[in-house]
Amino acid sequence: MSSVLENVIDRMVADWKRRGTLAGLKRIPAREARPAEWPDATPPVLVEAFRRRGIERPYVHQAKAAGLAMARRDCVVVTPTASGKTLCYNLPVLKAILEDPSSRALYLFPTKALSQDQLAELEEVIGGTGATIKAHTFDGDTPDDARRAIRAAGQVVVTNPDMLHQGILPHHAKWARLFQNLKYIVVDELHTYRGVFGSHLANVFRRLKRVCRFHGSDPTFVMCSATIANPRELAEKLVERPVELVDENGAPSGEKAFLLYNPPVVDQALGIRRSYIGETRRIAEELLKADVQTIVFATSRLNTEVLARHLKDRFERMPQDAGRIRAYRGGLLPNTRREIERELRAGTVRGVVTTNALELGIDIGALDACVIAGYPGTIASMWQQAGRAGRRQGLSVAVYVARSEPMDQFLAAHPEYFFGRSPEHGLVNPDNLSILVEHLKCAAFELPLADADVFGPPGVREVLDVLAERKILHRVAGKWHWASQVYPADTVSLRSVNNENFVIMDISRGNRVIAEVDYSSAPSTVYPEAIYLCESQSFHVTHLDYAQHRAYVKPVDVDYFTEAITNTSVRVIDIFEHAAEPGATREHGEVHVAWRVSGFKKIRFATRENVGYGDVNLPDQEMQTTSYWLTLDPTMLDGLGHDRADLLDGASGVAYLLHHLAPFLLMCDRRDLHRCVGDTEAEWFAVQQERIGRVREVRTPKGDVPLASFAAFRPSIFLYDSAPGGVGFSQALYELHPVLLARARELLEACPCEAGCPSCVGPANETGGKAKVVASAILAALTAGTPVAAPR
Repeated sequence: MSSVLENVIDRMVADWKRRGTLAGLKRIPAREARPAEWPDATPPVLVEAFRRRGIERPYVHQAKAAGLAMARRDCVVVTPTASGKTLCYNLPVLKAILEDPSSRALYLFPTKALSQDQLAELEEVIGGTGATIKAHTFDGDTPDDARRAIRAAGQVVVTNPDMLHQGILPHHAKWARLFQNLKYIVVDELHTYRGVFGSHLANVFRRLKRVCRFHGSDPTFVMCSATIANPRELAEKLVERPVELVDENGAPSGEKAFLLYNPPVVDQALGIRRSYIGETRRIAEELLKADVQTIVFATSRLNTEVLARHLKDRFERMPQDAGRIRAYRGGLLPNTRREIERELRAGTVRGVVTTNALELGIDIGALDACVIAGYPGTIASMWQQAGRAGRRQGLSVAVYVARSEPMDQFLAAHPEYFFGRSPEHGLVNPDNLSILVEHLKCAAFELPLADADVFGPPGVREVLDVLAERKILHRVAGKWHWASQVYPADTVSLRSVNNENFVIMDISRGNRVIAEVDYSSAPSTVYPEAIYLCESQSFHVTHLDYAQHRAYVKPVDVDYFTEAITNTSVRVIDIFEHAAEPGATREHGEVHVAWRVSGFKKIRFATRENVGYGDVNLPDQEMQTTSYWLTLDPTMLDGLGHDRADLLDGASGVAYLLHHLAPFLLMCDRRDLHRCVGDTEAEWFAVQQERIGRVREVRTPKGDVPLASFAAFRPSIFLYDSAPGGVGFSQALYELHPVLLARARELLEACPCEAGCPSCVGPANETGGKAKVVASAILAALTAGTPVAAPR
C-alpha cells in the first residue's frame, strides 16, 4: 500500500504545484522508539502481561508517568495520538489492585464509545496477568442488575463525566466501597474539557473530591491530553491542585506526508475560491479510487452528510458496493455508530465522512489517509484528526483543504504557524455563576454544605442564601440541606447550559425517532421548512413543536439544503474593564443578547449556489453572557471620509474578520463566540440584508430605520461568549486585543481581493463594495503606532 499511496501523493503534489494550489507540504519523518526501563516497583506479572501484547519495554513517557502515579503524584501526559498513553494509567492501576484487591479506580472518557473501546484494551492486559480483576463500563446502557454488581464489586469502573455527574455522585452511599478505596482517577482526552464542558467538569471534580473526603479517600489524578499550550494549567484548573507535566514522547511513528491545499481562485475581483467541499470530494475520490482507506473530517453535521452523499453517488453505483461509504456523526443512534466502527476496523468501509466525533481515540483500525475539510477550530484538533491516519510503520497522508474563511486563509498563507508548536490555550471558568449555582445544588443534594466547606470562589455563601430564600436549600445548625423535591443533577447537562434536546421524528414511519439535536441548535437546524440531513437522506421539517421539544420531518428528494439566517442585538449591562485605545474604547463586561432565526437560504448541493430564500417565525432567544467590545470613536470615523452606510459596512467587515481570527488565539471553536455590530444600548444593530446584500438601514425594536436618523453614530463591535454567563473567552480577547487587531490588519492587507471576500471581510455582495477599503482604514486607525506582528 505504501508504494500506491506514494504514487498518489506524488501526483497530487505535482498537480497542485503546477496549479499554484499547494499551500504547504511537510514530510514528517518516521520516528524511532525511545524505550525506558520498567518502573522499579512494577510487578513481574504485569511486565509479562504487557510483553504478551508486544510491549517489551515502556516508552520514556510511559515509564515517567507510571512512576509518578505509583508515587501518588497527580500528573498530566501530553503526547500525540497513538503514542500509548493508556499504559501510563493501566500500569499503576493494575499494580495497585494486584497488591491490594480492595483498591479501586475510576476511568473517565468523554464519550461512551471511547469508554467501551478502552475497556476492551484493559481487559486484554488483565487477561495476560491471569488475575481476576473486575473492570466494567458504567453508563446509560448498563442494565440494572449489572449496575448493582458493579457497585458492589467493580474494581475498575469505566464511565464518562455525564454518568459520574448524574448516576454516581448523587448515589455515592451506594458506591461506598468505590469511594472508600478509590486510589486513582483517570481522565483521558483532557484537551476536550474546555469551555462550557470543562467548566462543568471542574465543578464535578469539586463534588467528587468532596465525596471522596467524606468516605476517607484521597485519589491520585492521572490525566492525558493532546498537545495544547497550557496542559498543566488546564489540568490544575480542573482538579484545583498541583500537577506534574509529562510531555517527552518516546513512541515510534511511521512517515507522514502533510499537505495543505488552497482551492484555486475563480473570481479574482471578488476573491471567490472554488468550493472547498467540492475540492475535498475530488481529493477523497482520488484516494478511494486507489483503494486507500480514507477518513474525511467535516466541520459540521450538514457538511458531513453532503460529502457522504456525493461519495456514495460515486462509489456505490452497484448493489454490491452498498456500505463502502458511511457518514458518522453525533445524533446517529448508538447501534449505527458501533456498526460503522466495526466495519472500519474490518476494512469493509473504505471511506468514512465524519464530524469531530471520530477525532478522539476510538479504535477504527489503521487508516492510510485523512482529508480535513476546513479548519476544525483548533490546531490541536487538526493534529488529532491527522493522527487518525497512520501506522507505527509505513507511510500515511493527511490533506488539509482550506475554506475561504479568514482562519483557513491565514493558515494557507502561513503554514509555518500550523507546523510549529500549538499556541492555543484551553480555557475554563468553573466559577461561571450559571454553572456554579447548578453544581452547588447538586453538591447539597449529595452532602449538606457547611460553612467551612470550600466549593468555588469567595462569596458562595450569598448564593446559598439566595437558594435558601427560594426554598431550594434549608439551613440548619450551620449547614445547608437539600429541600426541594427535584433531583438536581438530572436537570443539568455538562455539554451545554441547557439540558433540553429536541428529538427528530419521521412522520412517514409512524413518528419514529431518527436523531436528536441539542436545544441551542434546534432553532437554526430544524426550523419549519428546513432541510434536515440524516445518513445522507434529505428530510423536510414540517413542524417544530417547542413545547414538546420535537421536530417532525418527512423524507424528500431535493437538490438543495438550507442554512439559517439569524439576527442579533446586544445591550451592555455592566462594564468590568475598559481602556482607551487609538480610535476606540476597548471594554469587557456583561451583556444581554437577544437573537432570532428570521429566515433561511436554499443552497444547491452540486454548485453551492443560492437558489432561494424563506421566512421563519420563531420566538426570540435571550441570555446574559460576557463580551469584549470596541466602540469606535465618532471623530475617528468622521476623519475617514465615508458615509454612515459605508462605515457600517466597514465595521461589519472588521467584526467578521475578528470573529474568524479569534479562535486562533483561544482554544475554542468559532461557534463558542458570536458577533454583533450595534450600539451599547441595543437601540439599533446591523442586520444583513439577505436579498439585497447592502446595509442602508439598521434594525431597531420598532423596525428598520435609516442610518441617517440617529444624531450620534458610535458603532460597537461585540464578540461575546455563546454560553450564558460566559466561560472566559471574551476576557481573554480583551487582554489579547493588540495581537488580535495586528493579525487582522496583516491578513486584510495580504488578501488579494479587490472589494472583500470570504477570506477577509466577507463576500462583497453581502458587505457592500467599500467594506474592504473602509475596514482597512478602520484597522489602520485602531492599530496606529502598533507594528504588524509576524505570526508566531
